[in-house]
Amino acid sequence: MRIAVIADIHGNVLALDAVLADIAAAGIGRIVNLGDVVSGPLWPRETAERLVPLNLPTVRGNHDRWVATTPRAEQYPSDAFAHDELTDAQRRWLGGLPMALDLEVEGLAIRCFHATPGDDNTYLMHRAGEGVMVPEAAGTVAARLDDIGRVGLVLCGHTHQARVLALPGGALVLNPGSIGQPAYSDPTPPRPHVSEAGSPHARYAVVTIAAGQVASVELKAIAYDWRAAAARADDLGRADWARALATGFMA
Repeated sequence: MRIAVIADIHGNVLALDAVLADIAAAGIGRIVNLGDVVSGPLWPRETAERLVPLNLPTVRGNHDRWVATTPRAEQYPSDAFAHDELTDAQRRWLGGLPMALDLEVEGLAIRCFHATPGDDNTYLMHRAGEGVMVPEAAGTVAARLDDIGRVGLVLCGHTHQARVLALPGGALVLNPGSIGQPAYSDPTPPRPHVSEAGSPHARYAVVTIAAGQVASVELKAIAYDWRAAAARADDLGRADWARALATGFMA
């Protein structure tokens, strides 16, 4: 059994369509979505229109929560743009997504959330270093997860950094990377930092499960028309997003 793992679309429907086409071409019938679906100066309404009918197992990201529940006047610009573009029904869909999901595939217990089990806005496999993202050691990640019991695969997003990590107890933690935003800047004190994928490709992962275990993980980088996505961000006055979308870097 193969499952596709997607995360952090951020309203980039062009990247999403390329990834969904790649998944379909591979004959993969099961997709898990780890949140941050629409926020960004791109195509939030169109992204929701594409995803809602698919009825994928989906968890709510921090930006999904902010778009759906934060008062409009207090939202960040990317969230406010998405809020204004979405319909009432689409905002209700975002707000109604669960923070976490537990799945079982071929006897393998899987736990899904956006960032960490109890906080949708905290890093799990990385920390903010001096200007950059720093990978955390397996023991630190395991401590942040507390007791995961018989879970053999943990799926998370949020950092936009693709990574597979084996925990001391044998479970794997997987972040598939970001479909739609290959780089971002977080100015939050005390350690402002950037996350950069290093290329503009749309990222996702394919997990093969056999006999109750993870047999393989494939981290995918898919080409799409990122120049059009960058032009859309630029037209909407977001040169920072345009640069990130076109290059995978913030500078």
